[in-house]
Amino acid sequence: MFAFTPFLRGTVVMSVAITALHAGSALAAEIDPAFYDAALCNPPYSMTSATEIYDAAEKLAKADTSSLGAAIYKLPNQIGRDGFESDEVFFANGAIGVLIKGQRADALAAKYDLKPETSDLMGTLSKGYARQLPQDQQPPEGLAGPGKVSIVAREGAALGDKTLLACEFAAD
Repeated sequence: MFAFTPFLRGTVVMSVAITALHAGSALAAEIDPAFYDAALCNPPYSMTSATEIYDAAEKLAKADTSSLGAAIYKLPNQIGRDGFESDEVFFANGAIGVLIKGQRADALAAKYDLKPETSDLMGTLSKGYARQLPQDQQPPEGLAGPGKVSIVAREGAALGDKTLLACEFAAD
């Protein structure tokens, strides 16, 4: 009987580990569409929606805050839509997004009807596209301060071989 004890203990430990992995995977699978939806401003950016997405990311991973002045969460699973892939969620002041694999700003602009931006953010962008949300999807005056919410796609040296797709609130 004692010869089986290590085997049984190992089986129990393995079962617990597999159960935890499945629970984490189930949570990730349930939340994954929300990350991509948030990058497409669905729902439109608000402090409430940003907090909900941030809390979901915190449950799945720890933030890397070492670059871009942003918090980047490496997800345990791939997410994506429309042929675009990501495993990273991006939070910065007034923006929620995903880091799409590859230099895909042109393709994102074509898919989501984004137009070239007039600014290169002080030389940090090689490509930038945006589309402001319609007025009925903008936050109420005073709720987020004066400003506008847009969907943006951006490439630049600081992003490496990734493209930012984000819902961004820009103050007036």
